[in-house]
Amino acid sequence: MYPAIELLTGLLFVACYLTFGFTPETFKWLFFTGLVIVLTITDVRVRLLPDAVNFFGLGLGLAFASHISPIDPTCMRLLDRFPFLTRNPMVLGVSCAILGAAAGSLLLLAAAALYKLVRGRDGMGMGDVKMMLMVGTFLGIQGTFLTLLFGTLLGSLIGLLLVIVLFFTGWKGKVAERANRKGLGSLSSLRWTIASRYQLPLGTFLGIAALLVVFFGRWIDMQAYRFLR
Repeated sequence: MYPAIELLTGLLFVACYLTFGFTPETFKWLFFTGLVIVLTITDVRVRLLPDAVNFFGLGLGLAFASHISPIDPTCMRLLDRFPFLTRNPMVLGVSCAILGAAAGSLLLLAAAALYKLVRGRDGMGMGDVKMMLMVGTFLGIQGTFLTLLFGTLLGSLIGLLLVIVLFFTGWKGKVAERANRKGLGSLSSLRWTIASRYQLPLGTFLGIAALLVVFFGRWIDMQAYRFLR
């Protein structure tokens, strides 16, 4: 795995340079890309999003925001009512970063609470919420919304495909057979129940989506602008 991750990291660093040139903004996205890669791979391997990475990234995102702010139209509309925040570029940048962090983490907390209410079990850990705190400081409100949208959509599609594959390949079939012999249900329904319980790491898909927003966010904004016109 290590050579593949190192190759991916190198390619993404080159993509940062090709996308943003040799500018201070490039260094911001180099750090962000490195953090996201660590979180994405760690979540795949051990289902953890370490606080040491998330909180370090949160502080780094706020530090970058004071000089390279994640300003977007949504943030500007919200802050227009508070002129004292928009006069100073440093204060404006940090304010947009904080709003982005709050938007991402609170939305994910609300989704987690709704999932537990409907399904009766936890659907995500607090690591995902902390990760979106960090992502929000770098991407701002608009980028954070896109990350959540693309991440959950990608995770849902791949998750559904994986459940179908696990069902048809008889994953944990012996467990289903034992339950069937005990009269707990039909074999097919038990196999489907077991397959549908498989949990994918949401943080991995959020990380992939965040990188898509970094490299294609401007193109997405242009397409959205043309559509709205």
